[in-house]
Amino acid sequence: MAYITVTGAAGCQIQVPTGLFIHNEFVPSATSQILVVENPSTGESLGTIAAASLEDVNKAVESATIGFNTWKSTPGPARAKLILKLADLIERDADHFASLEAVDAGILYTDSKGLNIPQTVANLRYYAGWADKIDGKTLAMEGGVAYTYREPLGVCAAIVPWNAPLMITMWKLAPSLATGNSLIIKPSELSPLYAQKLALLIQEAGFPAGVVNVIAGEGASTGRALAEHMAVRKISFTGSNPTGRQALKFAALTNLKRVNLELGGKGPSIVFDDCDLDNALLWTKIGITANNGQICAAGSRIYVQKTIYEKFLEAYKKMSESSPSVIGNPLDPATTKGPIISAAQHKKILSYIEQGKQCGARLLFGGDKVSDKGYFIENTVFADVPEDAVIMKEEIFGPVASIAPFETEAEAIAKANDTLYGLSAAIFTNDISRAHRVTAALESGHITVNAWAMLSPNAPFGGVKESGFGRDMGEDALEGWTSVKTVKYAILPPKP
Repeated sequence: MAYITVTGAAGCQIQVPTGLFIHNEFVPSATSQILVVENPSTGESLGTIAAASLEDVNKAVESATIGFNTWKSTPGPARAKLILKLADLIERDADHFASLEAVDAGILYTDSKGLNIPQTVANLRYYAGWADKIDGKTLAMEGGVAYTYREPLGVCAAIVPWNAPLMITMWKLAPSLATGNSLIIKPSELSPLYAQKLALLIQEAGFPAGVVNVIAGEGASTGRALAEHMAVRKISFTGSNPTGRQALKFAALTNLKRVNLELGGKGPSIVFDDCDLDNALLWTKIGITANNGQICAAGSRIYVQKTIYEKFLEAYKKMSESSPSVIGNPLDPATTKGPIISAAQHKKILSYIEQGKQCGARLLFGGDKVSDKGYFIENTVFADVPEDAVIMKEEIFGPVASIAPFETEAEAIAKANDTLYGLSAAIFTNDISRAHRVTAALESGHITVNAWAMLSPNAPFGGVKESGFGRDMGEDALEGWTSVKTVKYAILPPKP
């Protein structure tokens, strides 16, 4: 078996297999296709791994079909035991996963170790608890009785993004396996190494062959082949809107497989004048700088009530100046700002910043790239941003915030809802009645009050409008991985 060796935190050496993980074995691509894996901190190659061709996708689906036939009849407690074992193994190897996300995806090692991996483990343990509780209902009906039960869908596929790859994979894998499905994971071509390591632990945990397959590859080929495959019963996709639309189209044109989409966002953060200002400053900063703003739920539009607008801007700028980012290697615990994921994304963000400079907005701070080595950009904030400005309307997926004032509660709601997106929002107020009114009025699938994000395995996450549909996490996610079967009995009268 061929490996890539990656130097992780504290100099640890991590070996990850380079093959496709099909039927519990690492195998080369049938057509010798490869992906070049890049370190975004340096722009240098980390090595190559196998990329799945159509033939490889077919093999993975065949394997998953065999795996499903075994897994669907595996008792819930037995499924839970293996899911819990996987959680333990990931927890054991947390340093390796955090290192791989840092080197491969540019995620801060401390962020991965402190958030992504604990969330990963928590999701697995949460859904392990559901594995023996996928129950139906008994229904009284005229002339008889009926009952329902939930069945797994079958062979499913998860197409995962690069910005929090291990955690988002678990948002899909944990409920999928708990409900009895088999799963094919296609990681992003920009950050596939975590998935190669995950496959090793799937093997070590002792899952039956075919229950989980991992096949790296380009989205336009491997991802499309999964979305079009007639034997795949569900695609769970997290990523860009254009790609999500394509997945939906391919499903419609083939077997009408179920599709779960968690797409882009342009999240509003609304700061009212009765808020705890220091708290609002903290969370609005985190909401656009966490993972360099490369988060679909990023709070990239910040609306501040006019009565405290200039005070907020002054404090926001002072906060940034008093605690400047430490830019560098994401493996270094002292680093607080890592790289953008790729050269293409780096260029895209800089083009948005240039448009911001030209739209009449006030550049509060930032606005430049950092270093000619790797893909680094300053945290950038524009104030007085017009509502029709491109940087206010379009998802940038970078550390760029747009701030604008509002006067009334109704105006804040109207501005927040004036978007194609509806994934996440935040409001800051100490008025509980206002909080209730505004959260009810906002067109968003996920809203936080006096904080940002607040992920929890038992709380569903997902969007409305063009941010997609379906939910990850929570009990609600189980519905997306099962179908309801209804059985009806006619109760015959006794024979004379």
